Amino acid sequence: MNNRLLIGSLSTLALCAGLALAAEETPNPNVAEAKDIIKEFATQLQGELATAIKGNGPVEAINVCYDRAPAIAEDLSAQTGWEVGRTSLKARNVADNSPDDWETMVLKRFDERQADGEDVKTMAYAEVVEGEDGKRFRFMKAIPTSEICLACHGQEIAPEVVEALDAAYPDDQARGYSVGEVRGAFTLSKPL
Repeated sequence: MNNRLLIGSLSTLALCAGLALAAEETPNPNVAEAKDIIKEFATQLQGELATAIKGNGPVEAINVCYDRAPAIAEDLSAQTGWEVGRTSLKARNVADNSPDDWETMVLKRFDERQADGEDVKTMAYAEVVEGEDGKRFRFMKAIPTSEICLACHGQEIAPEVVEALDAAYPDDQARGYSVGEVRGAFTLSKPL
């Protein structure tokens, strides 16, 4: 397990317990920067998805996710110096988007928080971790499943969409969701 450093100021009790703060409670400029990057990522991707769906339906949206989502993440990474991506416990692109151990822990916490009644739209988590390459600031923001997501991620998917998904993502695990569930998360990190 990674050694954790605390972000922000904590009470003596929290310091003794070795707890990390939830991102919403952390007065850290990295959190604001990470949230801005995620907003840009989501805005670009949602805009392109909406255009694709309006023009040619969900099958075209699969092409946008396959080609454009990684390109947007790569562009934002190059522009900002952060590693930018998306991940999920049920990844669609298993080879490129499967979570690492830290991301798995955070995603499981998001699921627990949702089960306890927390709104997925507000879920985020930040932590400074120590790894082989030094200290990194890591941030994740949950992605809620919305109505439009169900065409490709829901429990009832049209046959032509299933066919396109199977062709693009032979190891796809990202199906069977309902509105409001944690679909996955944006995941960002940068060296400190």
